[in-house]
Amino acid sequence: MCGRMTITHKVDAMARFAGAAPANDLPDGPRFNVCPTQAVGVVTSTEGSRLYRPMRWGFLPRWYKSPTDGPLLINARAETIAEKPAFREACRQRRCLVMATGFYEWTKDAEGKRLPWYIRPANGDPLVLAGIWQDWAAGEDSHTTFAVVTCPAGEGLSHIHHREPVSLAPEQFAMWLGEEGKGAARLMTAAPAGRFESFRVDPKVNSNRAEGPELIEPI
Repeated sequence: MCGRMTITHKVDAMARFAGAAPANDLPDGPRFNVCPTQAVGVVTSTEGSRLYRPMRWGFLPRWYKSPTDGPLLINARAETIAEKPAFREACRQRRCLVMATGFYEWTKDAEGKRLPWYIRPANGDPLVLAGIWQDWAAGEDSHTTFAVVTCPAGEGLSHIHHREPVSLAPEQFAMWLGEEGKGAARLMTAAPAGRFESFRVDPKVNSNRAEGPELIEPI
């Protein structure tokens, strides 16, 4: 799964990597502990024109009467995304690139204590995750929201968690965004071995209030 991420690449670098024009209201960085319900920059495509813009992390189905009317849907499982009423329309029509630098995952020790790991692309490139998005509104309250697509973990990350976010290489961006016709379902698989590096980090990141570059220092 994916429940916490970092965004430390600069906005212009992210936009260039995705071939997108940056919006003016993207959150400032660097950010070392991005949590659900916060704004994250994602890339959408309209008639082949890509825009890098902020969205709220936590997909809100249209039938929610408020942002807290049901579970916070931060992830969408690849195995059921095309069938779940909350996700199936967005999966077909509103896919996006979630732009990040890395993400956190947890294991447990023999006493049940949560041990955080930091995971990022081994080559230093931005981390680009497959996402789906949706506009939501109720009365005067409105949000543009997204969820990260997840799949069973591959050999590179299965020692940490049984699931991982679907990550995309640059040559896959156009297919996921719908710019190259059908076939996006084939991309919802685990990352190839060697794409990520992972290492233990300080448990202070267990708090969603923690922030700062020391959170991603290896221990």
